Amino acid sequence: MDRVAIIGASMTRFGDREAWIRELLAEAGAACLEDAGVSPDELEHLYVSNMASGEFEGQTGVVNALAHDLSALPAYTQRIDQTSSSGGAGVYAAWQSVASGASEMTLLVGGEKMTHRSTAEATDVIASLTHPVEYKHGVTLPSFAGLTARLYLHEYDAPRESLGKVAVKNHRNGVDNPHAQFRKEVDLETVLESPIVADPLRLYDFCPITDGSAALLFCPESIARERGLDHVVVSGIGGATDTHVVHERDDPTTMRGVVESSEIAYQMADRTPDDVDVAELHDMFTILEFLQSEDLGFFQKGKGWRAVEEGVTDRGGEIPINTSGGLKSKGHPLGASGVAQVYEIYTQLLGEAGNRQVDADVGLACNVGGFGNCVTTTIMEAGDV
Repeated sequence: MDRVAIIGASMTRFGDREAWIRELLAEAGAACLEDAGVSPDELEHLYVSNMASGEFEGQTGVVNALAHDLSALPAYTQRIDQTSSSGGAGVYAAWQSVASGASEMTLLVGGEKMTHRSTAEATDVIASLTHPVEYKHGVTLPSFAGLTARLYLHEYDAPRESLGKVAVKNHRNGVDNPHAQFRKEVDLETVLESPIVADPLRLYDFCPITDGSAALLFCPESIARERGLDHVVVSGIGGATDTHVVHERDDPTTMRGVVESSEIAYQMADRTPDDVDVAELHDMFTILEFLQSEDLGFFQKGKGWRAVEEGVTDRGGEIPINTSGGLKSKGHPLGASGVAQVYEIYTQLLGEAGNRQVDADVGLACNVGGFGNCVTTTIMEAGDV
């Protein structure tokens, strides 16, 4: 089977944008096509990863509108909604469309417009993905994060400061990302003294509400080679779903969706965790970086916090994590985040990450929906022209 290549990628500036969802999607989509030198009329499939354009701004039919705005008619269109892992699910759908032979040129654009709504309103929209019984009792994702963080710190004798060091690291990485929402460093004291949101987690343990978009262009690797295009290949990809009700899990500090989706991806790519040179993880909350780094097999259970303390996950460490700044610094426009994770790995593998560049031949992106309810893990490698 011909491997699936990514031949173009783009990412808009994340943050508080005046543009609405249609404009954001068109901005990223057009830039991606330009990056690859591909005409819109070559597109056979067009996917949009978006969680809640209807809820946030009353705009539905965004993928059909994008096909019009890009002059991509009559490409087949589909919107992908898998809550906050919509971007990763979109990567999976775009990969499938090419791997199956249904399309030879597939564009994926992920985006969300959120900042015009209040924090309470945005939190309520996101919390609607929780189980109705939990939601009825006022449970939100930040509350899950606080409860899990407290359990993790207790079970593994981890100091509270270790969570703060995730925020410090990712903000430091975000300084060199021109697309990031927050391009400033923060010190540990600032993180630890910021307002409590869900004890023991404080303001700087959470990602911001964000507008933005990102895009990827997929085709068979044979076409990438015929056109002489620099590209990366998706060597492994896997998706998995965990329990909807979080309290039904045997161990809330283990994200089974991460474990199982990564096992599928590793097997497909014929790789192990030791082969991964750089990773983008879904740090919607700082505690999630610990959980994912362990469940992906980078570190033993309960040892992820030590890796951060020892600098193993720094940009110059053995396994750099979130060189983009992560969701924490880069921002988290729901439908765009998983696409932007792959964008970062794409630029790293092609040596185009500028001051963020690390030495990498194999990269991994893990996009999480809800509190581990649904997960997509993608492994990528640089392709030969």
